[in-house]
Amino acid sequence: QVQLVESGGGSVTAGGSLRLSCAASGLHADIYTVAWFRQVSGKEREFVAAISGNGITMSYADPVKGRFTISRDKVKKTVYLQMDSLKPEDTAVYRCARDRTRFSTISVHVSEYDLWGQGTQVTVSA
Repeated sequence: QVQLVESGGGSVTAGGSLRLSCAASGLHADIYTVAWFRQVSGKEREFVAAISGNGITMSYADPVKGRFTISRDKVKKTVYLQMDSLKPEDTAVYRCARDRTRFSTISVHVSEYDLWGQGTQVTVSA
């Protein structure tokens, strides 16, 4: 049984940094495309960034381009989201998710992801 567990959330002031981790457990947990989404209460889940299973292709939502960096460590079966120059509008619950149909490509659609972590809160104050 594959599971995803996020960590690294917290509270920072604007301009600060956080690094989120998404640790996967289970057979073949490291070969699929993984994405980060975020959600604010009352709003739809929003794509943030994704990395392909082979680690070659990355994709970022426009609001985070140039500030966030996604990476993965296959040995540790962990995907990271380095968040720099944080803004109050980045405040949300961040969740990582797996797309078991993709190894080298990326989808930005929530419906393509079949396995989700529990989420970690990120709060950025002005």
